[in-house]
Amino acid sequence: MKDHHHKPITRKDFLTKATLGLGAISLSSLINPLNALSYTSGPLTGPHFAPKAKRVIFLNMIGAPSQLDLFDYKPILSKLHGQELPDSVLGGRVTATVAAQATKPIVQPLYNFTQRGKSGMWMSDLMPYMSQITDELCMINSMYTESVQHEPAQMFTHTGSEIPGRPTMGSWVSYGLGSENENLPNYIALMTKGNEGGSNRLLSSGFLPAEFQGVQFRSGKDPVLFLNNPPGVTEDTRREQLDYLQNLQEESFSTWGDPNIKSKMAQYEMAFRMQTSVPEVMNIENEPDYIYELYGEDSKKPGTFASNCLLARRLAERGVRFIQLYHGNWDHHSNLPKQIPKRCKEVDQASAALIMDLKQRGLLEDTLVIWGGEFGRTPFSQGQLTKDNFGRDHHPDAYTMLLAGAGVKKGLTYGATDEFGYHITENKVHVHDLNATILHLLGLDHEKLTYKYQGRRFRLTDVHGTVVNNIIS
Repeated sequence: MKDHHHKPITRKDFLTKATLGLGAISLSSLINPLNALSYTSGPLTGPHFAPKAKRVIFLNMIGAPSQLDLFDYKPILSKLHGQELPDSVLGGRVTATVAAQATKPIVQPLYNFTQRGKSGMWMSDLMPYMSQITDELCMINSMYTESVQHEPAQMFTHTGSEIPGRPTMGSWVSYGLGSENENLPNYIALMTKGNEGGSNRLLSSGFLPAEFQGVQFRSGKDPVLFLNNPPGVTEDTRREQLDYLQNLQEESFSTWGDPNIKSKMAQYEMAFRMQTSVPEVMNIENEPDYIYELYGEDSKKPGTFASNCLLARRLAERGVRFIQLYHGNWDHHSNLPKQIPKRCKEVDQASAALIMDLKQRGLLEDTLVIWGGEFGRTPFSQGQLTKDNFGRDHHPDAYTMLLAGAGVKKGLTYGATDEFGYHITENKVHVHDLNATILHLLGLDHEKLTYKYQGRRFRLTDVHGTVVNNIIS
């Protein structure tokens, strides 16, 4: 072995060389400010491996439906209705309201539960249409999440973080897989008119390029805000303006190298093409009568959940990658007996119809449908329990999500909770695990789908997440 002799460096030499290096970094940031903040190698050109799904339709029940009244059957709740929940059961995270509540009386499910289909999946009578298609569903009764409050929990479900600013799942999917239809956005959101529930922050592309942001389609004559040309501006004039702007932006990009310039131009061009494609896809007047019968009478009314489910199928047919529907007002801290039947009636038939409509068209085999909220509800009443009224508080430690379609085992009930539905006893599934599984079904490795920003490689599942292989067919 040879000895290696290194010439000593003086303090003066070290500071001189270090200063020159810092100067170079500073100069680089002035020439191209974006380089100092972020870096990406660009969107993927396709999936990491053969996908089972090409697209996702996520039916978001904002406010958190009560899994104990709909899906997770617990007979002991009826047997012990009105009695105090044993202290031995309590634990985990609770809201300040629950912590201050002197009594916690057990409350029974509102409606009867019955085993449905060949699979024998338990489901409440509140969901008569979904009950007819249980053999198409995968019911995960062992979901858990991080936050006990709505907006952070919703943010966590969609972005993998309770803090706003990260890209939402639809943006990650759009970034990872690209588009199958250059005339429509790759990520589209539909919100029930007057019952939206979802925040526009849930559509954010975060630090990903703006072209991957979700676009909200609205009911009415202007489905996308500011899409139509102003009065007096013709299509030819708009095309001429865009061409001129394109030349200016190309000059700017050659000087600064800022990818946001390219993203902005891509959005302008998409908006121009959408002036033709959006009216066509939003026009459901030519749908046959049997389709309206399948989805229900509300499907004829623009802006309803049923109408949005029908639109989701039309968007799926046209290759949109990620379609998100928001339906709010599931937050039943009180008056649950009167409110939850209304919510179920608004979504039950259309949710089942969407799945069966996709199936009859051969689309369900490569479309993943997800149904659920941001967390669950407690087995005890929030506030006073009376003969005909009660509510349930937030519960992040155990809740239910439904999946159907591409790559998911049919008729499977996965995971279990204790006899009160309070703690998970079998096959825990964290939100990061569910998101890793969704990406896996799309052919994306959640550990490889990353974006370097501010010196760190970010991903949807942060540094967590395990694919739930047991629910994959």
